[in-house]
Amino acid sequence: MKIAVWQALSTSADIDANLDRLGRAAAEAAASGAELLITPEMFLTGYNIGDATRTLAAEAPLDRLGEIAAAHGIGLIAGGPAPAAHGCHNAAAFIAADGSTLAVYRKTHLFGDLDRAQFLAGDEPTTMVEYRGLKIAMLICYDVEFPEAVRAAALAGADLVAVPTAQMQPFSFVNLHLIPTRAWESQIYVAYANQHGIDGDLEYVGLSTIAAPDGNVLARAEESGEEIIYAEVDAATVAAARQANPYLDDLRRELFR
Repeated sequence: MKIAVWQALSTSADIDANLDRLGRAAAEAAASGAELLITPEMFLTGYNIGDATRTLAAEAPLDRLGEIAAAHGIGLIAGGPAPAAHGCHNAAAFIAADGSTLAVYRKTHLFGDLDRAQFLAGDEPTTMVEYRGLKIAMLICYDVEFPEAVRAAALAGADLVAVPTAQMQPFSFVNLHLIPTRAWESQIYVAYANQHGIDGDLEYVGLSTIAAPDGNVLARAEESGEEIIYAEVDAATVAAARQANPYLDDLRRELFR
């Protein structure tokens, strides 16, 4: 499968504008042969919007993704708020190319005061979808910085971990080094879709990255600017990597329970 990772800066607190931009990105990615497009964290509303997050979550923006996916015949993993009984979650929805919702993942590891002030934590560590011959797990931003989260996806059989993110200064180390390391240590593809530019008091680092199971970087965006990057993802490559580098088989799991 050819996948697309979209590096973009959300239009703050404007769902309609972000959906319109997503439609254009989906059209471009589909025209380039991609079967799946991954957006940044909280793209549909913006990430750093404070109390407006809960208000906009009530509009259920993730429910509006199906029309875009179906119109362009491309799968989407898109970030946005998901309403909950006592607040909202930082979420990502997996939408099939026919517009159906296959899964919604809710961020499990909240980062600092900004996350905790806006979101409730999810409690499902692994959300995985089988899509067009691949097993695809979802994480969001800070989740991927915990090796346990990626390892859980790998042990569940995932070929690819898709990670919408809003990674900021001074943490570009994560993009440059940790993402390829996560791919290597669990022999899995990792696709990391970041915001870029200035968002209030945050400066995003860009550097969206797709890493292969051997740790090689297949594609990386620049530090600034909107960009779609592409890579081919193949389950056979994952299987070969796990045979050549058998961490998952050799791990003595009984020692770490």
